[in-house]
Amino acid sequence: MNLAWKEIKKNKTKFIILGSIIFLVSFLTFIISGLSNGLSQDNAALIKDLPEGQFYMNADADATYNLSRIDASMQDKAMNGQKDAAALSIQMGFVNDADDKQHSIAFVTSTDSKLFESVEKGEIVLDRSLEDKGLKVGDTLTNNQFSGEFTVKAFVDQKKYSHAPVAYINMENYKEIYRVNEMQLVFVPGKEKALEIEGLQSFSNKDFLNTIPSYSAEQMSLNMIVWFLVVISGMLFAIFFYMMNVQKIGLYGILKAIGVKTSSLFGMMWSQMIVITLIALTFSVALSQGFTMIAPAGMPFSLTLQTTVQLSIVFIIIGFIGATLSGIQIKKVEPLQAIQQGEV
Repeated sequence: MNLAWKEIKKNKTKFIILGSIIFLVSFLTFIISGLSNGLSQDNAALIKDLPEGQFYMNADADATYNLSRIDASMQDKAMNGQKDAAALSIQMGFVNDADDKQHSIAFVTSTDSKLFESVEKGEIVLDRSLEDKGLKVGDTLTNNQFSGEFTVKAFVDQKKYSHAPVAYINMENYKEIYRVNEMQLVFVPGKEKALEIEGLQSFSNKDFLNTIPSYSAEQMSLNMIVWFLVVISGMLFAIFFYMMNVQKIGLYGILKAIGVKTSSLFGMMWSQMIVITLIALTFSVALSQGFTMIAPAGMPFSLTLQTTVQLSIVFIIIGFIGATLSGIQIKKVEPLQAIQQGEV
């Protein structure tokens, strides 16, 4: 470690450049990861906040919940004896406020269950983001396909679906708006293994999220960018230490000739990698966490401490692999040959 630190101080410009690049790459990765998590919540918080379980939809719907219709007999089979099970429906729609301003929402209705809001006829419970748009408890809302009016009963936190605020309404009001009698889905919490029910197809929470077209496409794109940046950081370490090792072939030959073990030379390189990575990650973590505090209120950004720690560990592992691959040439150095070549 002492030898590694001396080399860092001697060639500080080179190591500062490497550290700056790692800082920028890791900072960008944290920001994109936070954006990915934020968009995930904004797209499907309604589903992600549910406990682990199984979703059931009609097998003929071809994994498209909008096309699913579950008749009463199938619904009873899926829910029979299952604690907290619920039949539910989700449809995109809109409501008009007292000023005739239209608000896009996702209507949600369900049978009685503690997992979903209980709403009486003529009442509506909204995601709190609509409160920021001027709506308040007691306001009257209308819908062109509903003969009556909705009275805002309450607001709930972080309930979004397909980037729209959720609106819980009574089942009878839902049926009137969409002219249907069947529910689209049945959710059974706590089931590790899905029940086999004829005519119904089961999905875990994760699988159901992937049936939402906007969710799967959005998350796949952002996750690809995150992992691409992680791979780039590993390549940067490999290239940097490879170039450094080429310049020090003669030095390695001398060190080997006086009895320094190859493992010690690898240890020196790993120590340098750890020092540079930790310093770069310290700055990028601090700035990315600071960004969560100053990010605009409407920006879907969520960077948890758990995600930050996981990505930091991944960066260290990738850096270790990159540095190790570049150091394979150290093992091949023959002392006499390297000394004869001289230090480049």
